[in-house]
Amino acid sequence: MTDKTDESSAAPENPGGMQPPAAAPNGPGIGPGQGPGTARRKRPAAAALGMLAQRLRQPLPGAQPRLRFEMPPEYTRQDGDGGGQDSGVEPQFGSPGPRISPQHPLYLGFMGTVGVGLALLVYWIGSNTTQLLLWIVAALFIALGLEPVVSWLEGRKIPRPAGILVSVTVLVSAVVGFFATLIPTIVQQVTQIVEQAPVWIRDFIDSEFFRSLDDQFGVRDRVTEELDKFVNDPAAMGGIFGGVVGFGSTVANGLFGTLIVLVLSLYFLAALPAMKKWGYRLAPRSRRHRVEALSEEITRSVGNYVIGQAVVALLNATFAFIVMSIVGIPFALLLAFVVALLAFIPLVGGMIAGIVVLLVSLTEGWQTAAIYGICYFAYLQFEAYFISPRIMQKAVAVPGAVAVISVIAGGSLLGVLGALIAIPTAAAVLLLVREIYIVRQDQH
Repeated sequence: MTDKTDESSAAPENPGGMQPPAAAPNGPGIGPGQGPGTARRKRPAAAALGMLAQRLRQPLPGAQPRLRFEMPPEYTRQDGDGGGQDSGVEPQFGSPGPRISPQHPLYLGFMGTVGVGLALLVYWIGSNTTQLLLWIVAALFIALGLEPVVSWLEGRKIPRPAGILVSVTVLVSAVVGFFATLIPTIVQQVTQIVEQAPVWIRDFIDSEFFRSLDDQFGVRDRVTEELDKFVNDPAAMGGIFGGVVGFGSTVANGLFGTLIVLVLSLYFLAALPAMKKWGYRLAPRSRRHRVEALSEEITRSVGNYVIGQAVVALLNATFAFIVMSIVGIPFALLLAFVVALLAFIPLVGGMIAGIVVLLVSLTEGWQTAAIYGICYFAYLQFEAYFISPRIMQKAVAVPGAVAVISVIAGGSLLGVLGALIAIPTAAAVLLLVREIYIVRQDQH
């Protein structure tokens, strides 16, 4: 009786008389050659690493989060209420009271005085910070030019900070590499020009043309007399040394300005979305959507224009360098650099660059100058009708007369920078006139 009871109680533990499987000596999840002691050692190590990572993610004791300039929420006026939000939360400092009537004499006089004072203040600040304003405009122009590249990288799932770093690094590396390759050649060719200049002057003096001029007008004696006066004049010699010092200060100011423009470009590029949002919030809520649409169109056009003009200038300089190298014009690399700088100026830059290279090519003979002139000016026509329209199709569209007038006016006001930003500015003004003024006029 006892044996049967023992067998029946033992049956569920081992059904069918099968032997229980042997326990794995290494435990679950432990490979061969690893004992339980190794697993025990790994578990505290993993726990310690997890605890260290959690501790690093926590702020330091007593540390406070950094203050940020956050965008305020949109407050909307409710019916029968002086202010508040749709959710019932009122502004932090209370709801604004009723506005004073614009026809009130006190309001008119006070606001008129404040307006005149602000206008005078803005004029005084602008007249005393002209250089800083030029740096700001140049930095904003560069930031708008790089914005399409950063937006394209953002569309490829690249974070904006990484996109800004990549675009700025590529730009700076390209510029530094270009100048690092170009400067030794420029120094060499400028040295050759300086060494060759006396030979050119002597050949000109020995030419029949100069001799005839000297016989008729006494040019040689006049030049010698003026040189003697210049050498014996202390003020003139002091002006030479002052010019050398001024050139050094100009170079230092140029390097400092370049650094400032680069830093401001980084800040503007990083804060451009926030700057746009703040700018849109300054507009009335009823017109905010329209202001945003117009502003986005303007900034998009400016960015595409900068990139397109840079590509056009690079193609222009490359073609000029190839032609100069084939026909044998001296100082081809130096002149190609000049062509690239001038071709960046819209409309008139390519023409000026062609004339400059033609004057240099005349030293090799009129045949060389004629061949280069035919090739380069034919390329300008091809660029105007085939290259630029395809590159600039997403940029701006400005009538020819308006473009010429704007470039001349911009160059007269702000120099090269004014000529560069003239066409985007003219395009923005035309867009505002078309979408605001003409639409308003059509409704009356």
